[in-house]
Amino acid sequence: MNNGDYSINYNKSPDGDCAFLCDVVKLPNCDIGDEWLIFGIPPAEVRGHPSTKNDVHEIYFMRDDVEALVAEMKRHKIFCIEAQNAGCSLLTHLDLPCGGKLGIYQPRHAQPESPN
Repeated sequence: MNNGDYSINYNKSPDGDCAFLCDVVKLPNCDIGDEWLIFGIPPAEVRGHPSTKNDVHEIYFMRDDVEALVAEMKRHKIFCIEAQNAGCSLLTHLDLPCGGKLGIYQPRHAQPESPN
């Protein structure tokens, strides 16, 4: 049985993203040595979506209020597109300090119970 989700965000300059996750998102973390931070995230969901390609993955942080997050990111001067209505969810993307993007997802659908 799985007991969680481990996600990796590869980039050329991870320090800015780590600071963002610590200072802005305020995720709990621990240092596993040499200032290598591992961040705790709440329960996760996974879904297979149809695609014309294999081996394509996306990661979204789930939030209760995407529109409030967009406003908060603007206060932190972090670019974030306005929330988009995707029917079963509200979606946005924000720019990470490293130059990558992070998806934010507000589910409007039934959610499974955590297996723990």
